Amino acid sequence: MAVWHWSIPAPYEMFFEENRVSEKIDLSNYVLSESDEFMNANQKAYFRAKLVGWRNDILREARETLGHLAEESANHPDLADRASSETDRAIELRARDRQRKLISKIDAALQRIDEGTYGYCEETGEPIGIKRLDARPIATLSIEAQERHERREKVYRDE
Repeated sequence: MAVWHWSIPAPYEMFFEENRVSEKIDLSNYVLSESDEFMNANQKAYFRAKLVGWRNDILREARETLGHLAEESANHPDLADRASSETDRAIELRARDRQRKLISKIDAALQRIDEGTYGYCEETGEPIGIKRLDARPIATLSIEAQERHERREKVYRDE
């Protein structure tokens, strides 16, 4: 039986729901366990807090990027400096675009938590697994289904 220990910052503790014995969960001491009922209220609250924290971090970084880009918009007299600055800007904007897409996946995962489908494979309906969800909380496929999907992609790509 594997047991994992995580610590989530205090602001996210509010997302932990009451468990069946009406105890408040202390997020700083919460332990995920594969032996617990899959996607019980505590696990849902844990993953909700993790997803919301991740989303907030991305949004904070995006605000910082906007501030940085506004400061960097100065006109560089040297062509090499201008080219370097434009390259840096393009790379930063591409990264932010990828993170924008990630936010939509995080929002979809939060919606699945609300709907009660979070943690279950979209292809097979089987539980995805606590380890995989903790490593990739936006996962929608079990490891086996993801491997099948990637093999099919590779076959079509190679043709």
